[in-house]
Amino acid sequence: MNRQNGMLSVTQLNDYLKMWMDGDRVLSNVFVRGEISNFTVPRSGHLYFTLKDEEGQLRAVMFRTYTNRLPFRPEDGMKVIAHGRVSVYGASGQYQLYVDELQPDGAGALALQYEQLKRRLEAEGLFDPARKKPLPLMPRRIGVVTSPSGAAVHDLRNVLGRRFPLAEMILFPSAVQGAEAPEQLTMGIQFFALTEMVDVIIIGRGGGSAEDLWAFNDEGLARAIADCPIPVISAVGHESDFTICDFVADRRAPTPSAAAEIAVPDKSELSQTLLMQGMRLQTLIKGRLSRERRLLDTLSQARVLQRPEMLLDGFRMRLADREARLERALKARMDDRHHALAQISGRLHALSPLLTLARGYAAVTVDGKNVTSARQIQAGDPIVVRFSDGFAEAVTERTGFFEEGEG
Repeated sequence: MNRQNGMLSVTQLNDYLKMWMDGDRVLSNVFVRGEISNFTVPRSGHLYFTLKDEEGQLRAVMFRTYTNRLPFRPEDGMKVIAHGRVSVYGASGQYQLYVDELQPDGAGALALQYEQLKRRLEAEGLFDPARKKPLPLMPRRIGVVTSPSGAAVHDLRNVLGRRFPLAEMILFPSAVQGAEAPEQLTMGIQFFALTEMVDVIIIGRGGGSAEDLWAFNDEGLARAIADCPIPVISAVGHESDFTICDFVADRRAPTPSAAAEIAVPDKSELSQTLLMQGMRLQTLIKGRLSRERRLLDTLSQARVLQRPEMLLDGFRMRLADREARLERALKARMDDRHHALAQISGRLHALSPLLTLARGYAAVTVDGKNVTSARQIQAGDPIVVRFSDGFAEAVTERTGFFEEGEG
């Protein structure tokens, strides 16, 4: 440390205090109880807050590396116990608590974690009734995730065997309390989800304290149940016990025995139902046969069946009517054609050269060709003169021509 006239710079003093605090055994490992205030979470993910009591306050920071392990979300006004080390932050010259562990203070710590997780998962929609899957009516295989030595598995076997012995129970053994329980329970749900070897899953255990049931409040387990494509029944503890699994599962049963009753139908009730349905079906068939017989008797007495030839009368009348209409249509068509032909004949007659000959004119031909001009013949040419009622043959003696304007 450089000194000049016995003076220190601000940075030198802060560095000295930091070195001194970091080397102190008490300040490097302290537990501090207090109430959170001025709680903030910037984009970095670190937690900044102040711990205070009735007479003092202490600035604190918890880096994101440690916040990922928090089982709850800190809030202003929450009483907590913080563990960490005390050191100086050189940039501001203030000492603060660097927190690496944080837990709620008092007996309500577990209850607080439970309520916070419940509110968060509910806000995400994991408890929404719309996403609940229906249970199968008659499952062939039932997956059970529980302790193989607990009372729950024996209760499940007894109830399933009594109610619906056709169903096969497949057990995934798991711890149901303790540190390893959440992971094993989650593995059981994921195993049945991946293999798809069962039609419905029951997860649960018998009763116990809140601490005993705490494994069923695990967030990872809750999300595994929510993601499972197979319907899940949660049966944890007694009727008065509620866990996060109960809210996220597709059905909640108050006890493992009740879960078995929900999962499968009762064989005696099925037999009774089948019997009743058989009797109802038999009654319906008899009624239908009776109505059909009465209808057949009524139809067999109809005149048309007594005299089948009557069926042809209607066809004969329709055929005759259509034949008459066809004849009328053909006659009208022929009349129209005759009238049109007469009109055309009249117009042709008016243009006929014979009509012109009848008025005193004659037609002259030479070698079969019509003569329309005196210049077409010469003296000595034989000609044929055609009249309206005959013809005459002659020889041309001479020809002459009219001047223009002469007739």
